Amino acid sequence: MITLTIDGKPVSVPDGSTILDAARSLGLNIPTLCFLAGVKENRASCMACVVRIGNDTRLMPSCSTKATDGMVVSSETPDVKAARKAALELLLSDHLGDCVSVCQRVCPARMAIPEVIRLVAAGRMKDAIALVKEDVVFPGVLGRICRAPCEMGCRRRQYDGAVAIQLIEREVANLDANAADRFVPACAPSTGKRIAVIGAGATGLSAAFFLLKLGHKVTVFDVAAEPGGQMRAADLPREVLDADIATIGAMGLEFRGNTRLGRNVKLDELRRDFNAVILAVGPTAKTNHTELGVAATEKMIKVSAKNFQTEVPGVFAGGSCIRSGWDPARSVGDGHLLAESVDAFLAGRDYQIAPKEFTTTIPKLSPDEYRQLGRGANSELSVRELVSEAEKAAGRCCHCDCRAANDCKLRFYSIAYNADPKAFAGERRRAFEVIRQPGGVIFEPGKCISCGICVAIAEQAQEPLGLTFIGRGFDVKVAVPLNGTLAEGLQKVGAECVKHCPTGALAFEENKGSS
Repeated sequence: MITLTIDGKPVSVPDGSTILDAARSLGLNIPTLCFLAGVKENRASCMACVVRIGNDTRLMPSCSTKATDGMVVSSETPDVKAARKAALELLLSDHLGDCVSVCQRVCPARMAIPEVIRLVAAGRMKDAIALVKEDVVFPGVLGRICRAPCEMGCRRRQYDGAVAIQLIEREVANLDANAADRFVPACAPSTGKRIAVIGAGATGLSAAFFLLKLGHKVTVFDVAAEPGGQMRAADLPREVLDADIATIGAMGLEFRGNTRLGRNVKLDELRRDFNAVILAVGPTAKTNHTELGVAATEKMIKVSAKNFQTEVPGVFAGGSCIRSGWDPARSVGDGHLLAESVDAFLAGRDYQIAPKEFTTTIPKLSPDEYRQLGRGANSELSVRELVSEAEKAAGRCCHCDCRAANDCKLRFYSIAYNADPKAFAGERRRAFEVIRQPGGVIFEPGKCISCGICVAIAEQAQEPLGLTFIGRGFDVKVAVPLNGTLAEGLQKVGAECVKHCPTGALAFEENKGSS
C-alpha cells in the first residue's frame, strides 16, 4: 500500500493505483471523459482530469498518472479548474450537436416539446397529455393563442415548413378536455405552507399550479368574479379556458373573487396570514400603485432579477406587472419561475433564476446535411396535408435534439465548470453526418471526441472488425476498419458502446431523447 494526500486528505491505495483511483476512494469527483475502469486505462486524451502534483508547474492527467508514496495532490485549485474548463471548451469547439432543440429553447412556457412530439407520433396520447400537463398549465389556451415561437425556431421551417407544434398541443388538450377521466397532476404531500396569489391571470394561476404540485396550499385573489384574467378577453372558446382552470381547481386551488388588493385586503394582512405573497396583478398602468404596498414605477413593479422578489421580504411579482406587453406563454413561464423562487424562499434555499439551459448548437445545415436527420426530415407530406392530424404532424419532426442530452458527460461537466461552447469557435466546422444501422446503433461523428472508449470495448470483446482510429491530428476519427459498416464493426458490443459513450455520439436509433 502507498499513502498520498489529495486536497489535504490522506488516502492509502494499492501499489499501481492512479491518482484518479485514489481520488475516487476519497469520494472526489474528478471529471473524466476518456477513461473507463477495467476497459480503457492509461491513455489520457481529453485532459479533463488534470491535477497538480506538489509545486510542479505542469498539470498531470489523474487517470494515467501513478500514485506514489508521499505524493501531495491538489485537485480543486483555481489553475486546475481553469485548465479543466479550457479542455472542455476545446472539445466543445468541435462538437456538432444540439443538446436542446431550438423549439425547446425558445418556448417561454418551458413545454417539453420534443418528448411530447415523440409520444404523439407513437400514438401514446395519454402519455403525451400527462407530459404536457405536468409542465404547462394552459395547453388548451396556448394551443390557440400562443404566438408559437417554437414553430419559428423549428429547424424544418427553412426547408419545407415548420412542424405544427401548436396544433399538436391543441389536439392533446382537446383529447384531455373531452376525456371521461381528465389528467390531473399529482401533488406532493402537504408542506403546511400557505401562499397568497394576487391576480388570477396566466401568471398567477400558473404559479398556483406549480406551488400546488409542490405540496403548498394556495389561495388566489382577483378583482374579477371568476379566474382567467386577460385570457377571458382572448379569442378562444370559453370552455377551453374553463377546462384548463378546472385542472388547477382539481388540485386544490382556493379562489376568492371580487377582492381588490389595498381595498378589500391589505398586503400587510396577507403577509401576516400567509407564508409568502405573489403579485400577478397585470399591467400596473391600470393599478393604483398606493394599493400595491411595494415599489413600482408607472409601468411595472420593481423586482430582483435574481428571483422576482420585491423589496418587501416574502413578496414576489411576475408576469405583465414586471414586463411590458402581455404574452400568454411568457406569463405562464413566469408563473413557473415564481413558484420555484417562492418554494426556495419557504425552504430557506438560495435561488437564482437559471440562465438559458446549457446547449451546443448546430449551425444552419446544408440541404444534404439536413436530409441525414432522419425519417421525419425526408417526409413527402406537406404542411397543408398535416394541419388537422396531430400524429402525422408529429411524424414530421426531425428529432434534432440530442438522444443522450440528459446522460452526456461532456454537457454535465461543461455546466459544472461553466464552459463556454463558443470560447474557441472557428470559422469552419466539420460536416454534419449520421451513420445508421437499421434498427440498431447510430453514430454521429460530429459529437465524437475521439475518447477511444468504444474502440477499447470492441477490442476487449474481440469484435471481428471492431472500431479504430483513422487519420491523424485534427482529422482523426473513429471508424470501422476496411470501410466496414457500423453493423459489421459492432456485432457484439453495440449496446455497451452506447452505454459508455460520454457524449451521445453513439446511440440507439429508436431512443430519441428521454422518452
